Amino acid sequence: MTDQQPPKLIPPHGGYKNLQSYQMSEIVYDATVVFCDRFISKRSRTHDQMVQAARSGKQNHAHGVTEACMASGTCSGCL
Repeated sequence: MTDQQPPKLIPPHGGYKNLQSYQMSEIVYDATVVFCDRFISKRSRTHDQMVQAARSGKQNHAHGVTEACMASGTCSGCL
């Protein structure tokens, strides 16, 4: 008999930073910061809310991928 295991449903992957959606969310975050710094007063609540929303979108990608890989048991290198 051999010690071969069946292939996993979700194979190990390289992490969230390689995902196109995460890379796009970084671009959106960076553009939002530049836009807010240029056109909205830094003391404004709107400025803070827009930057925070863009940051949250970026972090949600990282958190979602980490949760999915931990649940599936394929955490080799996703963090």
